[in-house]
This record gives sequence, structure tokens and C-alpha cells, in this order.
Amino acid sequence: MPDFPLLKNDLILRAARGEPTERAPVWIMRQAGRYLPEYRALRAEDEFFTVVRTPELAAEVTLQPLERIPLDAAIIFSDILVVPQALGMEVEMVKGTGPHFPRPLDGPADLDRLRSPEDAAGDLEYVYTALSVTRRQLGGRVPLIGFCGAPWTLMAYMIEGGGSKTFARSKAWLYAHPEASHRLLQRITDVLAGYLVRQADAGAQLLQVFDSWAGLLTPAAFRSFALPYLRDLAGRVRAERPGVPLIVFARGANYALPDLAEAGYDVVGLDWTVDPAEARAAVAGRVALQGNLDPCALYASPAVIREEVERMLDAFGPGAHIANLGHGLHPTHDPAHVGVFVEAVHELSAAQRPG
Repeated sequence: MPDFPLLKNDLILRAARGEPTERAPVWIMRQAGRYLPEYRALRAEDEFFTVVRTPELAAEVTLQPLERIPLDAAIIFSDILVVPQALGMEVEMVKGTGPHFPRPLDGPADLDRLRSPEDAAGDLEYVYTALSVTRRQLGGRVPLIGFCGAPWTLMAYMIEGGGSKTFARSKAWLYAHPEASHRLLQRITDVLAGYLVRQADAGAQLLQVFDSWAGLLTPAAFRSFALPYLRDLAGRVRAERPGVPLIVFARGANYALPDLAEAGYDVVGLDWTVDPAEARAAVAGRVALQGNLDPCALYASPAVIREEVERMLDAFGPGAHIANLGHGLHPTHDPAHVGVFVEAVHELSAAQRPG
């Protein structure tokens, strides 16, 4: 294990473990990205995946929001789609459109195109290097979060070929090719388990799994094609690196909160459609919660943002809570309003805590 600087702010680690904290820690999904002018200036020079694959640039972007905003964690600048790339698929980031796979998986026979988990692991060294570089540059200021996409979400992109409102091609596989779907999901899970362990070894102090398209599945399909692999992933990472807290964010799968609370994760993230009080009841104290302000609230005035933060904190109550948005920041968000959100969480959550 590398010799990293001593950590000065461990609020998010304590909250993730369900321990008391003097205030709620706060970080934001997509906190390093397009809403920052300094990020846009850097991207004017380099293509997206060039930044991701260049550890020094990835570290620079990871640290950019912390220079402006008193966040309680950094999250490595990367992308969930580096794993399909490592499996041998071409992925492009098209300006104004998003990710594009020139040759998505067309049928079960295309599984033979994918590299083995062992070969895929060797293509992700740049992520581990970026984590180590960033952890050292942080100087112990805050913890560093690593992440991956969930097996179902990655499968959806690999078959659909990009973003979609329905992901109909991907969902069709679950009904037309269930056996092949399970084989693909297991292969992705095998890559992700090693990937997260290596991220922890490289410097990540928390790990988040993004199941961004969980809400597209029926409850039955989620329990067949998403939940077992989320459990498998958590169990394998926990067995290898038991001291690293795990967060799962299954956007839109609100019906699955009781299952997610028993899936092996320390924290369950909530999107903005979930009532935090109802979520508390659903998880019954088994996990900490993360979230879940509507990202569009940050378009409001500072006074309204503070009101919305207070409403959110009141709804979560005194249990273990990591403040966040219910999804990621938008490119059109004002960095000053992001700062208002973070500072309001600091001030208002501290006022709510005893002593």
C-alpha cells in the first residue's frame, strides 16, 4: 500500500460507517466537470478520454472543484465506460450527444468479441495511477472516492450503443436472451470486482457503484438481472478490502431500497424522487443514506437553495447522512450556486446536531 498523506477530514468516512458526525459531510456527483470554466478551458485543449487516460490531467480536474468549494470529498475524474473500453469495445464521447459505441453488441454471438476479465484489467492502469497521483496531491485534505458503473448499466450501454430514453435494445436482451444476458453481466461483474479492489489499493478511500439505469427495469427484472450482481460485486470487494466503505446508487429503483440495504453496501444513495423519511423507514437503520436534493434546485436564488437544503436535512433527520444531489450537476449550473449548496449543508446540518 502506498504511503499517502494523513487524512485531515474524515467526516464522510465516519458517516458512511454510521458513526456520529458533527455535521453532514457533502460531495456532489459530477462535481468535477462541465459547469466549471476551468474544466471547459482544459477540455478545449484535450479530448474527453484523453483527459481520463492522462493521470496528471485527471488529477487536475479532480481537484478543480475543491479549489472553489469546501467539499468533504473528491471523486476521481474518470468515466464508467472505461470498463467497456477495457473489454475491447470502442467508445467515443461525441460533443452534444454523449457516449457512442460504433459497434455495440448485436446478439449473443458478439460476446466472443469481448476480452477476458484478466486482459481487461491490464487496460485500466491509468485509472490507478490517476488515483495515486490525486491522493498525494490532495495532501490529506479530504478523502478520495473511486467508482464504477453497475453491471446492468454497463450492459445497457454496450448493447444500446449510447444513451437512450428507453434502452429498448438492451432490455430486449433480458427477455430474448436471458442466458446470454447473465453471462454478460457476470463477465462485467468479474472485471468490476478486481477494478474496485485495485482502486482501493491505488488510493480510493470510498467506492461508489452507479446503477444509473436501474429505474428502467421492472422490479422482477431488477431482482433477476441487477440485484444479484450488485450483491456479488459488494461481497467480493468487501472480502478483499473490508475497510473501504461502499456506496450504491440505483437511480429510479426506489422499490428496491430494502433489498439494497441488505446487498452489502454501507451507504445507499437516493435520487430526488425519494422521500428521505420513507427511505429511512425502508432501510430500517441498516445503512447510511446519501442524497438527494433535486439538481434543478441549484438554479434558484441563494435564499431558496438554503430553504431547500434545510427541507432536505429535516427530512433525513438525525441518522447517518451524506449530503449530495439526487443526480449529477448540469453543465449550466452556476459554480457560485453550487458553493451556496455546500455551505448551507455545512451550516444548517451543524445547527441540527446536538452540542
